[in-house]
Amino acid sequence: VFVEINNPSMPHQEQVAAHGNLCAPVAPNSAAYSAGTVPVITQTDSRDKWSKKIDFLLSVIGFAVDLGNVWRFPYICYQNGGGAFLIPYTLMTIFGGVPLFYMELALGQFHRTGAISIWKHICPIFKGIGLAICIIALYVSFYYNTIIAWALFYLYSSFSSTLPWTSCDNTWNTDNCTNYFGKDNVTRNVLELHESSGLENVGVVRWQLMLCLFLIFTIVYFSLWKGVKTSGKASVVWVTATLPYVVLFILLIRGATLPGAWRGVVFYLQPKWEKLQDTSVWVDAAAQIFFSLGPGFGVLLALSSYNPFTNNCYRDAIVTSLVNCLTSFMSGFVIFTVLGYMAEQRHVSVEDVAKNKGKHTHIRRPSLLFITYPEAIANMMGSTFFAIIFFVMMITLGLDSTFGGLEAIITAVMDEYPDFLSHRREMFVLGLVVVCFLGSLSTLTKGGAYVVKLLEEFGVGSSIIAVVFLEATAVSWFYGINRFSSDIKAMLGYTPGIFWKVCWVAISPAFLAYIIISSLLNPTPLTLFDYEFPHWSITVGYIVGASSFMWIPVYMVYKLVWTPGTLKQVSVKVHTLQQHRDQRRRAKECITLQDRGQRLAVCLRPERTLPDSHTDSLGLTPIP
Repeated sequence: VFVEINNPSMPHQEQVAAHGNLCAPVAPNSAAYSAGTVPVITQTDSRDKWSKKIDFLLSVIGFAVDLGNVWRFPYICYQNGGGAFLIPYTLMTIFGGVPLFYMELALGQFHRTGAISIWKHICPIFKGIGLAICIIALYVSFYYNTIIAWALFYLYSSFSSTLPWTSCDNTWNTDNCTNYFGKDNVTRNVLELHESSGLENVGVVRWQLMLCLFLIFTIVYFSLWKGVKTSGKASVVWVTATLPYVVLFILLIRGATLPGAWRGVVFYLQPKWEKLQDTSVWVDAAAQIFFSLGPGFGVLLALSSYNPFTNNCYRDAIVTSLVNCLTSFMSGFVIFTVLGYMAEQRHVSVEDVAKNKGKHTHIRRPSLLFITYPEAIANMMGSTFFAIIFFVMMITLGLDSTFGGLEAIITAVMDEYPDFLSHRREMFVLGLVVVCFLGSLSTLTKGGAYVVKLLEEFGVGSSIIAVVFLEATAVSWFYGINRFSSDIKAMLGYTPGIFWKVCWVAISPAFLAYIIISSLLNPTPLTLFDYEFPHWSITVGYIVGASSFMWIPVYMVYKLVWTPGTLKQVSVKVHTLQQHRDQRRRAKECITLQDRGQRLAVCLRPERTLPDSHTDSLGLTPIP
């Protein structure tokens, strides 16, 4: 390993001759790289670190285990063959989800930087990926926190001896309300969709929801403003990451004791083997594990960047992925025992209850959390208690994911502009929270649920999958799988096995491409309840999606245009460099390359920056 010595009295050429080739674009998969002839530049490591290992694990688990684990997995499981769905789900987890999860944890821990600046260490021309990730995370904050605000409003409404959605005697009830397990009762109270005809008339902002959202962002700000080392955030994570499991266990016991619970469990797990022949089942399995584990959102990069260099990120990836999948599976029992109880009380099938009696519904919308399950709770003994703990669980599940999403933006931007923002974190976090709050106002209107659906579908959707596909391709093919494996060996002391390498190079990118192509070939109409989104809103959605992804090609063009030199000069010189084995001659060629221009080489070649902690782990002595 060659370490650059920044001696102002020594010309650059003499430094190269004395200390080896610092810029030759050694092929990523070459034996020379694996042997350790990678140029390295040391830097001062003043980065914050997690106070305890458990704080990191709880933060990652809290991010990965969110509202989607509670409502999306159970619905997708029964929709796609019940117990048979577990086969494609398990395969997609092993060959797609976990390898991508492991890759991001390792990248963040080795390079110790956020989603934007990490690309100068991997492949500079792909820096637009980091910009796209931050914009997508911003869109998520515009609607995801509104869902938490809904839960907070429900929680406030639950502090009464009789839950307000139990009867149809309220002023806000509609003609659709029924005296027992009403279909639209809860939704009409919180969202007031009956007063909005759609996106053409979303109505005014509801002050009650705006106050709830303000409280949510206040908690978020004081949990993030000081960074990962603050005891405040650590204590919050301990509550938000562990409390949902306590509540899930209580609800599971209560659900199992309800009459008719067994009907729901049978419906949940009864295998329909013929479903495995349907391509859409495999697409849903791939999409579910991808959005559940959450690679590509920049969160794993950010959280793992505060780990010690020798932390066992491989074990962390396995443990957190296993916890995530088991939580999803357990949530299915919690949900379907209650659906079985509702079917027993209504004297209908479980399928009718799950589909809201045949009403048009989309399996991805969280009507289960805000309609079906609260209605069931309202008709249980001790309904107030179970309603309170249920909505507290929803709030804590949502807060953890919000912490992770905003921390991804904070870490990425602060690492990109450390000189300006390193001592202004509190003000930067405040500004970010204000922007997120203002961006969420349209979702707080009476028709805000339509805006939430639009942002969820197009602001994240296919955009984040395409971003992660490019990320996996850039790391495996441009950065090089041998180079990446050497990084992991430097941290863990051993090289990843052939299984991981094959997944990173071929299977995981194919896994992502499969989702993208399937979604493009089989688009589904965008609906919410009985409302079908108009064509102009679909156009707006595509513009929103493109507004994040477009920064990838834009930055590529910018990098190629503004990097000095000509492509022809660089291509010829790079080819010449790769033919020479002699290190001294290659150093001279490197100097010539720098003098004549190296546009494409600079755009593709990573900068190897090694903090002090890295050099210690490699047995090197940092140069002051």
